[in-house]
Amino acid sequence: MIRVLAADDQRVVRDGLALLLGLLPDVEVVGTASDGEEVLAMAAALRPDVILMDLRMPRVDGVQATRRLRGTDVKVVVLTTYADDRSVIDALRAGAVGYLTKDASAEEIQEALRRVVNGQAALDPAVQHHLIDVIASSQPGGAQALPDGLTPREAEVLGLIAEGLTNAQIAAHLVVSEATVKSHVNHLLPKIGARDRAQAVGYAFRHGLGG
Repeated sequence: MIRVLAADDQRVVRDGLALLLGLLPDVEVVGTASDGEEVLAMAAALRPDVILMDLRMPRVDGVQATRRLRGTDVKVVVLTTYADDRSVIDALRAGAVGYLTKDASAEEIQEALRRVVNGQAALDPAVQHHLIDVIASSQPGGAQALPDGLTPREAEVLGLIAEGLTNAQIAAHLVVSEATVKSHVNHLLPKIGARDRAQAVGYAFRHGLGG
């Protein structure tokens, strides 16, 4: 059973989301929150597995709440109204492991929840290409210094992970074997201090390597 906390400052959205989640098998809605302060208090008290986090909330917004939850076991999946919402990248850098638009279907939400509790990232394609454009436009010209001893190939693999590609898709993109990609992943994860692909995605966006 996946324990979920839903956060949104609009009651109609919050209640609708809770109702939808309650209809999903293997999902338990442990609470709803109207702002970031409530999120933090309820996360400590209820210990959800996943928080579906609105970005724009009063008092403490979704990005700040996500940052303050970093280091805990709870996974944060951002909910955004617009696919080109640039605040999503701030949330990813703050520690979110996924993002969905608010018009996501029940099946898409269920799949996102399943992925993040299994240590994967949940990346909505409707949002993804906009984030890649943001990162690309923010990169300075010339060679980029790589953090934590990453090799250029490891950084490339990490960027493709951040785009939501599987090992098989990365192998096809780089024209190498899937075993080679797996070896790169196994080497880069300990370098960046990530336990899984979801944490690797957050690292990639924090260091401008996503995309």
